Amino acid sequence: MHAIRRVLVVGYPAAELLDIACVVSALQTANYLHRRAIYEVSLASPGGRSIHTGTGLTVQAQQSLERATGPLDTLVVSGGIGYVEAMEDKSLVAHVRRLGRESRRVASVCTGAGVLAAAGLLDGRRASTHWEHADFLASRFPAVEFDSGPIFVSDGPVSTSAGVTAALDLTLSFIESDVSPDLARNVSRQLVTYLQRPGTQAQMSMFTAPAPSHSLVQDAVTHIATNPATDLSTATLAARAGVSQRHLARLFLAEVGATPGRFVRRARSEAAAHLLTGTTLTVDTIATRCGFRSEEALRQAFRSLYGVSPSHYRATQSTSWPGPTTSRRPKAGRPLRVPSDRATHEGEGDRVARESR
Repeated sequence: MHAIRRVLVVGYPAAELLDIACVVSALQTANYLHRRAIYEVSLASPGGRSIHTGTGLTVQAQQSLERATGPLDTLVVSGGIGYVEAMEDKSLVAHVRRLGRESRRVASVCTGAGVLAAAGLLDGRRASTHWEHADFLASRFPAVEFDSGPIFVSDGPVSTSAGVTAALDLTLSFIESDVSPDLARNVSRQLVTYLQRPGTQAQMSMFTAPAPSHSLVQDAVTHIATNPATDLSTATLAARAGVSQRHLARLFLAEVGATPGRFVRRARSEAAAHLLTGTTLTVDTIATRCGFRSEEALRQAFRSLYGVSPSHYRATQSTSWPGPTTSRRPKAGRPLRVPSDRATHEGEGDRVARESR
């Protein structure tokens, strides 16, 4: 008999519904596809009360946070627009800290990182969160290295993800690590998600970023995305737009936050990522189709953006390439060190947590 992994998802008033649903749906789908229970998933809230989510819908919790006990395989704290109130709720934070001590793995989705930080579970660690809230959380918790770039970050037994649907990518990485890459990809297919993005992928990309407001930049971006193999030098783009190279560079910096050259390099890399996971073309052919002068040029640009080589990305992310599959494991990190009751984070909330058990 295999041990069932107990997973506790923590919600609170104005938590984000998708933060909860992505985790729960992915794990329950893994159970369904595996033909036997791998995960026992439960949703907890303060007092066991229903969670009026940030979307306006209400979700019924299955148990009270105060009465939840370990040992747990995984503790996941949701994010949402109510996260500031949640991280300032001493009782809630104390129970998250307590349960963190009793969990093999601790995680947060989106702004749920604020609750983990308030509990002292992220001190001295690197953490991901929603790009729009990273600066605020960094100012509140200077002991944490918040990074607004990656989809998710695994630092030892603590994992944190970017906003909302990044919860799905994080949970798929858990399934891959706990069971197998094949099961993770099958869950991804069942949920009809594009692919399982690696944690190193940037939160913002040319496929998800807001469209530029300036018509000249809009036209240039569309041209770049649809013609990656053509001459996309700054001089050529400027001549096509009828402006100077300097003016085009100023417009790109203002509208997309990058010079034309950097934007082109990124657009070509992202186009290559789509071909790597959706076709059986060779890496050399993909490099040519995406405008790279050589396979090595593609490899360098790809590593800069995704942190892995094109071949590794294809092997771990592809749903069509028939080559070998390798498992992506989080890098080794520091063990989870949770503050004791006598540590800096001791307070009224810890007393409440102990007395309510």
